[in-house]
Amino acid sequence: MSAAAGTDIARDGMADDQKADEDGIRLTPAQLRRRRARSLAIALVLGGLVILFYVVTIVKLGGNVLNRPM
Repeated sequence: MSAAAGTDIARDGMADDQKADEDGIRLTPAQLRRRRARSLAIALVLGGLVILFYVVTIVKLGGNVLNRPM
């Protein structure tokens, strides 16, 4: 195992996130806000689906949850 293994410093001496900033696309503040809004919307929809599935499961089980043999 080399000395550089396990670190986030690339061969050129720059951290991976610094290198990505130089080589990648820089988003404008408006684009970053829209990305955050989309991420929040996706999180809310997924959370809503989890709650919906939970409620539907409880409703389908109903009172039979306590009537099963142990």
